[in-house]
Amino acid sequence: MYANVFPIFTIYSAQAIFILRVVLGVLFIVHGWPKIKNLKETQANFGAMGFKPGILWGTVAAVLEFFGGLAIVLGILTQGVALFIAAEMLVTTFWKIRKGQGFVGGYELDLVLFAAALALASLGAGAYALDFLI
Repeated sequence: MYANVFPIFTIYSAQAIFILRVVLGVLFIVHGWPKIKNLKETQANFGAMGFKPGILWGTVAAVLEFFGGLAIVLGILTQGVALFIAAEMLVTTFWKIRKGQGFVGGYELDLVLFAAALALASLGAGAYALDFLI
């Protein structure tokens, strides 16, 4: 078990998970929408970035970000979707490091999104989710 310095805050853990889930999901919806909207361009961009075949990885990223973000906001299949998003963010983090980008102005957001997705994958959707229907 872990220590709680302020155990009173644990009564808000359901609300905290809800906020984390909604913010993370909205971020991915917002970033996934342009990829879905311009799927051909997304596929070409992914190919140009070295993710071959671009048609596959561009489509995977677009679908995962937009529909995965929507699923996370609603709390549907949260742990599985969050695990896939964490994997995507781990790949983007290492890709940016390999391209020589630094932490600040480079891969720091990818790392935070990885950590947030990993937290949801391990904690679950929380009380305010539709996962209970499954």
